[in-house]
Amino acid sequence: MYVTEEGLSLSLVVPMYNEEDNVVPLVERIHEALAGQPIPWEVVLVDDGSADATPDRMLEQRKRHGRHVRVVCLQRNFGQTAAMQAGIDHARGSIIATLDGDLQNDPSDIPAMVRRLLEEDLDMVAGWRKDRHDDLWKRKIPSRIANKLIRWTTKVNLHDYGCSLKVFRADVLKGVRLYGEMHRFIPAWFATQTSPRRIREHVVTHHARAHGDSKYGISRTFRVILDLLSVYFFMRYKARPGHFFGSIGLVFGGLGSVILGYLFLVKVLLNESIGTRPLLFVGVMCVLVSVQLLTTGVLSELMARTYFESGRIRSYVVRAGGYERAEQADWHRAG
Repeated sequence: MYVTEEGLSLSLVVPMYNEEDNVVPLVERIHEALAGQPIPWEVVLVDDGSADATPDRMLEQRKRHGRHVRVVCLQRNFGQTAAMQAGIDHARGSIIATLDGDLQNDPSDIPAMVRRLLEEDLDMVAGWRKDRHDDLWKRKIPSRIANKLIRWTTKVNLHDYGCSLKVFRADVLKGVRLYGEMHRFIPAWFATQTSPRRIREHVVTHHARAHGDSKYGISRTFRVILDLLSVYFFMRYKARPGHFFGSIGLVFGGLGSVILGYLFLVKVLLNESIGTRPLLFVGVMCVLVSVQLLTTGVLSELMARTYFESGRIRSYVVRAGGYERAEQADWHRAG
């Protein structure tokens, strides 16, 4: 049984892309894992513009199991991050669990993770695939490299950032907006909304992929490196981007000032020609770069307040008629 807490409800968010063979067994496993749970729950299946029969399979499962199985169909393929954000936006539960739609995450781990979230008064419980059943070169090695880079950059010490099976407090999670391919950095983004002490990891079961093809490979490591630059910037300078660009600009400005000051003394005191010296070009360029960076800092401050903090901006488009309104949905209740 869970810790008694008023108003609890659970939403499972599952983004899927070309997973037609996995929809039926996944929904079945979810119902088996959550059968008899004491809190009402729903599952939000998000079709990320699949080119196969994935959305049709989702709708079939809704008809079979009831209105607690909700379907959100995106206009086109926006990527896993946008699909996950769409599911989070449509989720109604006070607790939100996310998992992949490839059957590699096991829904039977969710009850224990929810229990831990409540009993330890946490805001997030992240899955740790301690015993992974993936290809060594295509999945395991890129994941290990990515995890080490993320831990070193973000200082949020988790073993497995790439595991999609996570459980969150909805009120905290909905304060985080996901863009680009930032789903793998959710713990880092989450740490900007709550204390890292309220984030824990939980060893979960991991299965080998039975159907479909993996969407990941060694190239993901290079994308992680690029995304890490954005994560580093936003974690430290989201509210003050001008400090980031301004500090670099001041360094270049100081260097350029020293160079030009030295050349000025050479010209005035020693009466030497400085017009053809490469050092003059370096000094002028440093000053120009400094002015550009300082200006960029001011503009970034304005953009941070008009774009990234705007709740109206979304990274996806839901297809017309591609979802049910909240009042049309229902909860699955024990008994």
